[in-house]
Amino acid sequence: MEKVENPVASGSEGLWGSDLIAEILRALDVEFVALNPGSSFRGLRDSLVNRLGNKDPRMLLCLHEEHTVAIAHGWAKVTGRPMAAIVHANVGLMHATMSIYNAWCDRVPVLVFGATGPVDAAERRPWIDWIHTSRDQAALVRPYVKWDDQPASLPASLEAMIRGATIAKTAPMAPVYVCFDVSVQEEEVTDPVKLPDVSRFALPAPTVPSRETLVELHTLLQTSKSPVFLMGRVSRSAEDWARRVALAEEFNARVLTDIKLGAAFPTDHALHTGAPGFFMSPDGAKVLNEADLIVSFDWVDVAGTLKQAGPVAEAAKLVQVSVDHQLHNGWSMDHQAAVRADLHIASEPDVVIKALCEETGIEAGSPPENLPAKCIGTVSDESAPLDVDSLAAAMGEALSDDVVSLVRLPLSWGGDSWHFRHPLDYLGYDGGAGIASGPGMLVGAALALRDTDRLPVAVLGDGDFLMGVSAFWTAARYGIPFLAIIANNRSFYNDEIHQEKVAISRDRPVENKWIGQHIGGPDIDLAAMARAQGGTAFGPVSTAAELKYVIKEGLAAVKAGQPVVIDARITPGYTKAMSAGMTRTAEETAEADEGQ
Repeated sequence: MEKVENPVASGSEGLWGSDLIAEILRALDVEFVALNPGSSFRGLRDSLVNRLGNKDPRMLLCLHEEHTVAIAHGWAKVTGRPMAAIVHANVGLMHATMSIYNAWCDRVPVLVFGATGPVDAAERRPWIDWIHTSRDQAALVRPYVKWDDQPASLPASLEAMIRGATIAKTAPMAPVYVCFDVSVQEEEVTDPVKLPDVSRFALPAPTVPSRETLVELHTLLQTSKSPVFLMGRVSRSAEDWARRVALAEEFNARVLTDIKLGAAFPTDHALHTGAPGFFMSPDGAKVLNEADLIVSFDWVDVAGTLKQAGPVAEAAKLVQVSVDHQLHNGWSMDHQAAVRADLHIASEPDVVIKALCEETGIEAGSPPENLPAKCIGTVSDESAPLDVDSLAAAMGEALSDDVVSLVRLPLSWGGDSWHFRHPLDYLGYDGGAGIASGPGMLVGAALALRDTDRLPVAVLGDGDFLMGVSAFWTAARYGIPFLAIIANNRSFYNDEIHQEKVAISRDRPVENKWIGQHIGGPDIDLAAMARAQGGTAFGPVSTAAELKYVIKEGLAAVKAGQPVVIDARITPGYTKAMSAGMTRTAEETAEADEGQ
């Protein structure tokens, strides 16, 4: 990264509004800003380059605004800290909206900065400044940002940045949006301006439950004969991980985890039950139906999960540990169904677990080590056509000596394919359940992991790759290494599942489900597309033997600092639980529950 985009030193002694905006970015300890250029923030771009020397923060040029926020999203999933994404007036923000929504649903902090104007209509250029100016630009994204502002002066702009960063980093975390007036950026500062002291804007201290609440929770756990922990939105801290394990062991609580979210508990632990999934597995449902106490540690859609498990699970005593109720809105309905809780502790899960351990004398063991990847499956026939299971097994064999961080997995992935033994072993999905975000999130996560001993690996669907492939150009430009394996079933297969269900219900030919979904005829050369972005690419491969061989080849390039893409052609297919969960209606859930 040091070899590119190092600016010529500036001798200018003038001071401009955007210079101070840039200084606040540095004061907020923002290491990178991902951006796609736009004239609405030309002042800020100049300041980042010629005032700050393109360092602390350093710019990451992206080819699409959706990538800017997706990269920041991936960074935050690893670090827990926000990166900045800067987007052009109106049109740039519109492009970025899907990624902002993903970050909102995934509860990660991202500082999204935009620009408008000049707000003063008398200062606008003909045509272009009118269509790129908004009185209320944040209205485009207000349903899925935690806070927004469109400050009208330089002091207000600086304050808005600090306030926004504080809000974004306070649980429940989420993106914020600040829109700068181009005139404020380009205004010369002639009077002395004192920069706000960022250190004086402390984050709110986490809410710790009262001793009475801790005693109540402890009593419930002590008297429970069959407790179950739902480990949901928790931290990436290794120390917090160790305390979760200690708490489960203390009360012999069985634990369920979710593949929509990152690794939260060791899946090879004796108390972990069932495979992590996007929807409830039969094993998980059985455990919940046997529980007399269920403790949700910020589980996504607790009520929906219990409904899927059945009426016995719904009747069990429930403790909800979450502050997520503070971030809901009516537009997205991302808050899911209402949670019936016998005890609701409005604190972050790991804060509660730490406080409970300290209150009751539960000692955590050693934090988890960074261990090589542990694949569960094996390749039975190395020459047979690849499916998702044999792809996972071949990956496991080829990467068995590497400490892997799985950044992204496709919907077809079986949760019983790999074990997760560290909070960075798996980072989770994108939150909003769309496609196109995977490549950008991989780039951001790989940037955060670049100077660690971890190998960033993502398994991306072909649709996800095709919509977001240009994010890989940013990785190639700035020397961000990773391994991306494209699970290429040459279809938008997700909808084939739905089309099959509709066809069966209407007594129509299932054989037609591929029409309008199949990505072929002509086949797309995915490897060539990746090479066109400046990366190293292999494929297509179609057997486990071929895949293992090119992974070994690709690892040498990754360890030399290159992004690597492998096109792995697989037969279409989802796990049984995934197919059922995707297509099951509320009525069908209710009918199944009545039959139990």
